[in-house]
Parts: sequence; structure tokens; C-alpha cells
Amino acid sequence: MEILRDTAAMAAAAGRLRAAGRLAFVPTMGNLHAGHLALVEEARRRADAVAASIFVNPMQFNDPADYAAYPRTFEADAARLEAAGVSLLFAPEAERFYPRPLESLTRVVVPGLSEILCGAHRPGHFTGVATVVIRLFHIVRPHVAVFGEKDYQQLLLVRRMVEDLAMDVEVVGVPTVREADGLAMSSRNRYLSSAERARAPALYRALRQVVGALEAGRRDYPALEAEASASMERAGLRPEYCSIRRAADLLPPQPDARDLVVLAAAWLGSARLIDNLQVRLP
Repeated sequence: MEILRDTAAMAAAAGRLRAAGRLAFVPTMGNLHAGHLALVEEARRRADAVAASIFVNPMQFNDPADYAAYPRTFEADAARLEAAGVSLLFAPEAERFYPRPLESLTRVVVPGLSEILCGAHRPGHFTGVATVVIRLFHIVRPHVAVFGEKDYQQLLLVRRMVEDLAMDVEVVGVPTVREADGLAMSSRNRYLSSAERARAPALYRALRQVVGALEAGRRDYPALEAEASASMERAGLRPEYCSIRRAADLLPPQPDARDLVVLAAAWLGSARLIDNLQVRLP
């Protein structure tokens, strides 16, 4: 596996892989777990070669302390990516990745999707996501890019951006990888103490509770959301939101909607946890 930190060198190396066959790309912020490796596995199924990136993007952190504390485990991450079959790894330094200071940098805004749900609680986050993703896409120029469905809002935002800007890249989502007790795998799970880790699956259980009620015929969405939030609170979590949305665009659903997604975010200690479950009703 070739590791590159220079943007021009990465663009040239990715161009060689693209010329030789189908190229897939898996962007990450590092601190990898089995969920990330599932993305690489899906990428390998869809392409002749896989490129990945490890870049903790300062633009998508609205809290400087959160950015500084984000775990960096580059050596271990690189070894796992190489073992998983990645051919090319882009790992730029933040100071060199962007051509100018962040406050004067061109930004990409995806209206509507950026301001709701997680976007309402993390101002500017999704602008940072869209900006870094489009820059990475222009550098790597992949045929296909693979993202996890755990970050469902991010996945839809990237798809919307690609469609709106007529970008020639297929965006693929991969189902969430979970621990045995249902907790969605996340780099931020490392922030949990042992006692908090024992309580964390309450988020998944609350989502399952909503899905079960929807499948049983309930359509009183606000009541279901409130019940799920109360369930998380009883388990010691501090919910930011629990929301039932249309799976296609995250707009509020009508009672006759069939394809839905239930999304939630909650704090547990210093860890902000997110999760979602999709449901297709008859």
C-alpha cells in the first residue's frame, strides 16, 4: 500500500489506478473499527482498486476541543487498511490539505439537509463535511465512493451534493455494523467509561421501540419520538433528538408514508452517540 501526504502526488497516483480500471474510494477520519473495514470490503467488491483517506477535518468540528481530542491512531489504521486490501492511502496534514486558512476558504453548502437534525445541534458541521468530501473527490476522482449508513444524514447530503453538481461518482451506502448488544460501532465509543458503555445500547433499543410501534400500525409520530427520548433519559442518556423522517429526503412524513428512517442523537458522558434504523412499512 502506498501512503501519500501531498495532494498533487495523490491525484497522480489515483489517476494511474483509475486509468487501469475501476477505482473505489473510502474517506475516513481514522481511529478505525470493523465498520470502516466493512466499507473497504464493499469497495473491493465494486472496483479493481481501493483508495482510502485518513484526515481529521478541522472544518467539520464546531468545538475546537472536540477536534483536538479526536483519537489519532495512524500507524494502526494504516496497517488495518493495508491488510484489508487498500492500494493507496491519502493522509494529508491539515495545514497543507487546504490551500488557504479556513476562514477564507470556499465552502460548499447543501441547503435543507445541512440545518436539520444533527445540523441543528452542530452548526457548520455539514458545510465542513460537504467541503472536504468534494475536495477529496476532485483529488481522487473515484468511480465509486463508499460511506456508512450510521451517518445517514451525511450519506444523503453527499448524494444530494453529487447529484446537484453533476459529479461523476457513484455514492454507495453500507449498513451499520453493530456490537453484539446492538450499539452502533463508532470511533467515539472509545470515549465511554465501562459503566457508560453498559448503558449505551439504550439508544439502539429506543430506536427499535419506535420501529416496532410503526410496524404495529402507530402513526402518532410526535408521541413515538417523545417516548423514545424518555426511554433514553431513563437509561441515563441525554437525548438531543429522536425523529421519524422520510428515508429519501429526511423531510417530516405524512401518515401514509412507507419508507421511513428513525434517527437519534444522545450524549452519554463526553460521547455524542448517533444511530438510525430504516423501516419500510406495508
